[in-house]
Amino acid sequence: MDFKAVMAARRAVNFFDPDRDVPQADLEAILETAVRAPSSFNLQPWKVAVLRDPARKARLRELAWNQPKVTEAPVVLLFLADRQAWAMYEPSFERQFSYLMESGRYKPEERAAFAGAVESLYGGTPEKSLAFAVKNTAFLAMTVMYAAADAGYVTHPMDGFDHDGVRAAFGIPDRFWIPLLMAVGHLKPGATVAPPKWRFAPDDILYTLPE
Repeated sequence: MDFKAVMAARRAVNFFDPDRDVPQADLEAILETAVRAPSSFNLQPWKVAVLRDPARKARLRELAWNQPKVTEAPVVLLFLADRQAWAMYEPSFERQFSYLMESGRYKPEERAAFAGAVESLYGGTPEKSLAFAVKNTAFLAMTVMYAAADAGYVTHPMDGFDHDGVRAAFGIPDRFWIPLLMAVGHLKPGATVAPPKWRFAPDDILYTLPE
């Protein structure tokens, strides 16, 4: 599809066909497209956990306001925002700095300078680290939804869940915040998708800064 068609096709649907799967190859292709999402300093502080097992999805549903789509969708993604990805010696930091050296933008002796710049932006306070991780992971999640729509799938992002309960139930380390869950699959036959919801017009969202 062209981009406007993808935007129109992307909808948050509530009714999934439990009998139609999302093949692993399709899911990987969606993620391969989505990881082109923008990322602060290209640190890519995100992970995606994939749930397919019915028992595990049933456990998640208990923690997600009993939303039927959690068990009806063939795939549920848990987006994990890594609050420590900015730190020196973490895999994201090391891979990005290696890339910067290979591309000639940094020299080995500039490692401390790069680390200082990154830490000042993203590691100065817990709030900065959380904002860094969540905003970048949100970029990824939105791009997953567009890529899925382009591939003919439907999705639904969810933030109605017990964050601490999900963390405990699935053994997610404290370094990760969980911004959202996402159901991925096919629309249930016969289900009606509600008309698009209203949106603010550009004039409504433009903000005039004080002089």
